[in-house]
Amino acid sequence: MAVTRAQQPVVTTSAPLPVRARLAHPLLLLTGIVLVALNMRACLAAISPMVGEIQRTFGLSTTASGLITTVPVLFQGVGAPLTPRLTRRFGAERVVLGAVLVLGAGVLLRVLPSVFALYAGCVVIGVAIAVLNVSMPGLVKREFPDRAATMTGVYSTTMLVGATLAAGTSVPLEHALGGGWRASLGAWSLLALVAAVAWLPQVLRSRQERGSAAVAAVPGTPIAGVWKSPLAWQISLFMGVSSLLVYTLVAWMPTILADHGMDRGQAGLVFAFSNLVQVAGAFLVPLMAGRMTSQRALAVTMAALNGFGIALLLVAPVSAAWVSATILGVAQGGSLGLGLAFIVLRTRSAAGAAQLGGMSQAVGYLVAAAGPVGAGALHQLTGGWEATLVLMLVLVVVVGAAGWGAGRNRTL
Repeated sequence: MAVTRAQQPVVTTSAPLPVRARLAHPLLLLTGIVLVALNMRACLAAISPMVGEIQRTFGLSTTASGLITTVPVLFQGVGAPLTPRLTRRFGAERVVLGAVLVLGAGVLLRVLPSVFALYAGCVVIGVAIAVLNVSMPGLVKREFPDRAATMTGVYSTTMLVGATLAAGTSVPLEHALGGGWRASLGAWSLLALVAAVAWLPQVLRSRQERGSAAVAAVPGTPIAGVWKSPLAWQISLFMGVSSLLVYTLVAWMPTILADHGMDRGQAGLVFAFSNLVQVAGAFLVPLMAGRMTSQRALAVTMAALNGFGIALLLVAPVSAAWVSATILGVAQGGSLGLGLAFIVLRTRSAAGAAQLGGMSQAVGYLVAAAGPVGAGALHQLTGGWEATLVLMLVLVVVVGAAGWGAGRNRTL
């Protein structure tokens, strides 16, 4: 009987249990993850069709206009290393909620009638997305330990779906709302608000669970010496150089096609199609990665597809445009999904995933931010796109080598 009494306190019969059980429903968690992920690229993609109007509104130079899209990418790299400390101190759920609300505030700040507010909003958006980028792999690792790669595919796909929808609806929203580019861009703050409301149950659940003796206080331990780990650097380089290739083509692919004689409208359609194909790559590649012991062959395949697509842009930019767009879409979406899958597959705990995510995305986005600017400068220097595309082919080799190392069946 004494043993029975000693065991009785472990059985929770207090009122909060049914509430906690309802808040822990997988459908609520999945809905929250999907809505948060929709925000993680939408506000970046929405501004691209509006850059020309913003430039005319404020009288910006071409270089200053380019910073509108470069600044958020740069500050994603700056903000990423801070996130693991925030999650350890406040908990991942509260950090995600705060980041989504800050993201919505940054979207509103960006549309105020001031150049300073425009760029300040870009900074805020970049930092908020950095926090979400780093927090989400750790959450997925913790909540879906046996299906982490699959769930990575779900949220990486959702990010790209959000970007595609935002890019495609920005101009129609401008006409529908009748408030110019400010109304169109500001409307995306509502999506952040919806995501915050959908995520609130996870915050309430985590608050209740912190008082339960059955819940571990810390979701694993940090990785010792992560910045000195060759494996961590290989994952970081794979993500960084892959992202550089993506952001370079996001900035310049339609221009490359137009400069070789393609109608600008058709060039935009080819680019939009490539973005759409990325969704398939982002979903399927992490699913494949989760079923493999080693992802080396998959990483090298993504690098090879990137190289093939870029080579087609170099030798037959117009005649092979649709083929190139298809191949690059699969490669770019797949590389994104695989890079995020590496974070959860190469770590043992949620804390380790957040720490590796902080490092890899700090390196990744700082490297990626140099792509559009560097490609533009090289084009201005040489008067053509051949040198830029050849340099990108060289960087594909770096991606393949880094992916070969990152794909080993090892953990940090």
